[in-house]
Amino acid sequence: MVATFARIGCLSFGGPAGQIALMHRIVVDEKRWLDEKRYLDALNFCMLLPGPEAQQLATFCGWHLHRTAGALAAGLLFVLPGALLMLALAWAYAAFGRLAAVEALFYGVKAGVLAIVVEALIRVGRRALKAPPAWAIAAAAFAVLFLTAIPYPAVVVAAGLAGAAFLRGRQGPATRIEPGPIDWARAVRRTILVAAIGALAWGGPVLLAGLALGPDHVLVVVAGFFSKLAVVTFGGAYAVLAYMADAAVTSHGWLTPGEMLDGLGLAETTPGPLILVTQFVGFLAGWRHPAPFDAVSTGLLSAAMTTWVTFTPSILWILLGAPLVERIGRVPALSAALAGITAAVVGVILKLSLWFAFHILFREVTQIRHGWLALDLPVPLSLDPVAAVLALVAAYVLFRRHWSVAGTVGLTAALGFAARMAGVA
Repeated sequence: MVATFARIGCLSFGGPAGQIALMHRIVVDEKRWLDEKRYLDALNFCMLLPGPEAQQLATFCGWHLHRTAGALAAGLLFVLPGALLMLALAWAYAAFGRLAAVEALFYGVKAGVLAIVVEALIRVGRRALKAPPAWAIAAAAFAVLFLTAIPYPAVVVAAGLAGAAFLRGRQGPATRIEPGPIDWARAVRRTILVAAIGALAWGGPVLLAGLALGPDHVLVVVAGFFSKLAVVTFGGAYAVLAYMADAAVTSHGWLTPGEMLDGLGLAETTPGPLILVTQFVGFLAGWRHPAPFDAVSTGLLSAAMTTWVTFTPSILWILLGAPLVERIGRVPALSAALAGITAAVVGVILKLSLWFAFHILFREVTQIRHGWLALDLPVPLSLDPVAAVLALVAAYVLFRRHWSVAGTVGLTAALGFAARMAGVA
């Protein structure tokens, strides 16, 4: 399991849609560690939590296999490769400026990830949309998320209610198995113990930094800001990026708008959750406010603190809630509600697929905002022909030649790098 999640951590490009697709391919289809229903139940549960849902899903998979030790290993390994790479890139960026070679390398990665996201859409759609009401819920979720600015949690609640109303009895016999009795005393003791240890792990480094350096030191300010962000990031990283960017640039002055966009670009093209852009922000904050250390040391400490307070809560939520997932799928009403949310997830992946395609295949995307309408559309004349060709190559080798994820991404990365270095992209 450790080796597998280390590999997943190194290959988890493409934001939540690509990462969820990658884990599904490896954990469900290849390893068969989870069946389809349990994987989707866990995904539905993670979509309801604040924080990066893909990392939480990885943590749940580890918990399912080896309980607490597995959860910690899978959750940390999912983040660690991307965090180490982002840390190196943030240091190089602060020291040397823009990284043309890195941008060229990851130019082709995006095209490969686009094919993986489409594959996830097809796989999840085939399994989740088994009844007309499920198709209707998926279509409605896509329309709402694609055309309006209605927040994702509201869509989730509506999908759950629709599923409970229209999908009960349509999920197969597994949903009608009654769960056994709950040992409430033991459950309460476990919850209190896990919450206490998790809170100590989460807040301990922040408290130590405050005692050693004072409440106004950059390490403490960074920890407080990103801890708050970790508990309000419902709906994924995109839901809070605007708020985080405004606060980091305008309120705290840690970096410039251009640097924020560069950090987001690096996060989008490196493995790991998109929210790793917080580590880039944390490093630059420490780099520019180094006292009483040097710039590199404070940058490293600030990046480590940012990553710790961002991802520790996500692991804690799973350790607290994972036992519930095991039971929810066996209660008919809750199972039907989760089936509705699963259908909505298909709409979410479709929306993310289009968003991803717009930003990969086109150089310009225009925003339309009028009343309740909130729509992003590509500018047709800004089509990037090289990116389009790379996406078609990725789709061919993935769907027709059945290449692995690593092989597909490696091929498009090499082709994209060559195209950028040759000046044709």
